[in-house]
Amino acid sequence: MSKPTIVLVHGAFADSSSWNGVVAKLQEQGYPVRAVANPLRGVESDAAYVKDVVTSVSGPVVLAGHSYGGALITRAATDTPNVRALVYIAAFQPDAGESVFELSGRYPGAKLGPETTDVLEHDGEPELSIKPADFAEVFAADVPAATAAVMAVTQRPVAQQALAAPFEGTPAWSKLPSWTLVANHDNAIPAAAQEFMAERASSTVRRIDASHAVAVSQPEVVAEVILAAAANVE
Repeated sequence: MSKPTIVLVHGAFADSSSWNGVVAKLQEQGYPVRAVANPLRGVESDAAYVKDVVTSVSGPVVLAGHSYGGALITRAATDTPNVRALVYIAAFQPDAGESVFELSGRYPGAKLGPETTDVLEHDGEPELSIKPADFAEVFAADVPAATAAVMAVTQRPVAQQALAAPFEGTPAWSKLPSWTLVANHDNAIPAAAQEFMAERASSTVRRIDASHAVAVSQPEVVAEVILAAAANVE
């Protein structure tokens, strides 16, 4: 039986290269992998792009998202019948009416906020990035300093409305099996918020002492969680 394709969706303040270490581990196990270039413009439009990527894949898909990418897979998988499992890597698992901003602020501990973000007006709309001086602490505290410094200056800004808009529709985690990796030392999405969302979704949970950038700092563990979901599909 052929292996499912694993489609990876990065979150805000990052790009597809954040999955590089994970991709290598998955490919070593013989899995076809796609890493989506997330537009970071809005949940509905970004999820539609993810859906287009998924529907272009022949055969079953395991859909994995990091951070804001979790909101996108939750939306995209509602309309993509070839998605068989969801994987949330330090990610949002929203329900109807919830926004990324609201979920990240529901529990104490988040260091991502107005004091650690820069705002750029683009086409009349604000987009956000993490201040380079704060990037390591907020996003990548357990990543080598030199790597975190590069990540800080190559980060992808996100449209503010993408993080503020309420989630619409039925979440895919209510219908599909899901796996969640909780990053215990996450300063962007508090671990308590990740635990709440995972429990609500009845996810299979693994926990690790890592920062928000767990796919960069601990790619082996991230790959193991994704492989556990993929094994359930085969």
